[in-house]
Amino acid sequence: MSEPEQISYDDMRRQMMEIISLHALVASEVTGKHELDDIVMGAMANVPRHEFVPVEMRDTAYVDSPLPIGHGKTISQPFMCALMTDLLELEINDKVLEVGTGLGYGAAVLSQIADQVFSVEILSELAEEAQRRLRAQDFDVQTRIGDGSYGWPDEAPFDKIIVTAAPEVVPQVLLEQLKPGGRMVIPAGSEDSQTLKLVEKEFDDSVAVTEIMPVVFAGLVLSH
Repeated sequence: MSEPEQISYDDMRRQMMEIISLHALVASEVTGKHELDDIVMGAMANVPRHEFVPVEMRDTAYVDSPLPIGHGKTISQPFMCALMTDLLELEINDKVLEVGTGLGYGAAVLSQIADQVFSVEILSELAEEAQRRLRAQDFDVQTRIGDGSYGWPDEAPFDKIIVTAAPEVVPQVLLEQLKPGGRMVIPAGSEDSQTLKLVEKEFDDSVAVTEIMPVVFAGLVLSH
């Protein structure tokens, strides 16, 4: 990449970060968060989003909106990625499961904060491309092809789980793979009525669900 191109992307990334901060303030009436954690913002600032979108979308990589990545899928809006990551309250030693790798952007952000990140993608073409992009940028993420509603049984349980597509209801299997004391952030609901939810699993295995805000996500693709 030439130096002018890199400077341009850096400038666009700085503008994206400013817009995320403004969006967080505007949305605080429903989210209760006037600003997002500095660690999350730092992670967002460190990940080159233009490396996780199709080449033809690079000029708009830092716009605060979802972008198509092929196969009818999108990369999440930067603000939504930041908000969902913030709600997880990640710690460095956390073992994190992401359902819905896409092209790997969200997983890259998670890996800037948590040491162990596992990401599942049902579409093999996306999963393979995500793995290639993550490796090329030296992000330490374990990926696999599979139905994310089943989680990742061989690596469970997880401290934190984040789901980037919307099932109609929170999958019971994912609840079972969440550690006591863990947090899951997931959009859920019908195609025309979805809500971002924070699911907290107590140490007695009871579950508390907080509705954060109305959202619009692609439906979670299932193998069954």
